[in-house]
Amino acid sequence: EYDDNMYAGVFDVVLQPAESFTLVASTDPNASLDGPKALVDRATRDQELFMSSGWQAAPPEIRQLVLAADQFIVNRSSAHDPDGKTVIAGYPWFEDWGRDTMISLAGLTLTTRRPAIARSILRTFAGLVSQGMLPNRFTELGVALEYNTADATLWYFEAIRAYYDATQDREFLVEIFPVLQSIIAWHQKGTRYNIHLDPHDGLIYAGETGVQVTWMDAKVVDWVVTPRIGKPIEINALWHNALLFMDRIARLLGESPDHYRLMAEKAAQGLKRFWNPRTGYCFDVMDGPNGPEHHLRPNQLVALALPECPFTPEQQKSIVDICARQLYTPHGLRSLSPDAPAYIGVYGGDLPTRDAAYHQGTAWGWLVGPFILAHLRVYQDPALTKSYLWPYLRQINQQGLGTLSEIADANAPFTPRGCMAQAWSVAQALLAWEAIAKMEG
Repeated sequence: EYDDNMYAGVFDVVLQPAESFTLVASTDPNASLDGPKALVDRATRDQELFMSSGWQAAPPEIRQLVLAADQFIVNRSSAHDPDGKTVIAGYPWFEDWGRDTMISLAGLTLTTRRPAIARSILRTFAGLVSQGMLPNRFTELGVALEYNTADATLWYFEAIRAYYDATQDREFLVEIFPVLQSIIAWHQKGTRYNIHLDPHDGLIYAGETGVQVTWMDAKVVDWVVTPRIGKPIEINALWHNALLFMDRIARLLGESPDHYRLMAEKAAQGLKRFWNPRTGYCFDVMDGPNGPEHHLRPNQLVALALPECPFTPEQQKSIVDICARQLYTPHGLRSLSPDAPAYIGVYGGDLPTRDAAYHQGTAWGWLVGPFILAHLRVYQDPALTKSYLWPYLRQINQQGLGTLSEIADANAPFTPRGCMAQAWSVAQALLAWEAIAKMEG
């Protein structure tokens, strides 16, 4: 495995005792070389972020996450918004991804009270919808956007729902409703990668050979490690909630809501098929080429974390308890249960080996958010739920100082891996803390 790196040169400096030397590299053509002033400016900005976020009295870890959240928000101009923003998925190597942006948006912008940024990003993506889909990845200039995602578009609905609940911005709903209507219509008739509504059970089928369309998207040459072709549980939980939100918008805007309400009711019934009474948790994928996927994965937690969940309280408790026992680690949720034959407990080796482990056990930080929200929903005990969040937050002082990493080994000692700073890890931690704080009053 080789990397192509630019070799800029060598800087040799002879320092005398008590002397210092600073090397400044910047993309700003007018970067300041006044170090003390830059430090004061940074401290002033940090204080402004604290004050506007409302988290001044929060623990130091949460206040630091407010600063970490700001680091992922960058400029992306568009035709309708020259000052537009986007979200960098992770540092040091990810760019902006549709899926990561939508999963991160509420945590990065709404928990920190920066709704104008959320609106800007949502509007930017509205202009990029194609055949009812949001782009998954932005590419180099002149190269077509990549739309290989079934979930980014449905997370878009959830991001808009969170934005509206935080702002009551009816004007934005009026603007965005036609785009959302088009997305639903495209899913009904079918779009790319065999993504379509199954009229028999009201669920979304997604995927085809050789293409990865869910967040478990590792691919080694032509090998899709976790294809998840069929009806993935989190896709359909998002679909169910998207339809309910469409019903809500239609009522707010004086439109006919019956169509969306009936579709949502059918999807809710269809989702009940995922429950596996033999194991006490949900199938991960239904109606796939090889039948239902019965190994325990964390995707079902998304269904419990969304506003509306069709599973019974007893089923929800069973899911949370077994995920706590088999998937929870101090640095995230395992992507596959250790008792599964395909489980890999350490993320390491060359790129193909790492990709093979990426969603086959590796613990993911962003999944702490759905787990905490699901646990809070079931137990209604913020002190108990917080005991699961604190070990994760302590990572902020141990690895990638001041932020949260992308992934970690699934086996102890749960060594952090991947990007040292990941947007959805930070965002979901903030959402989890906010939910706990609200219940505590």
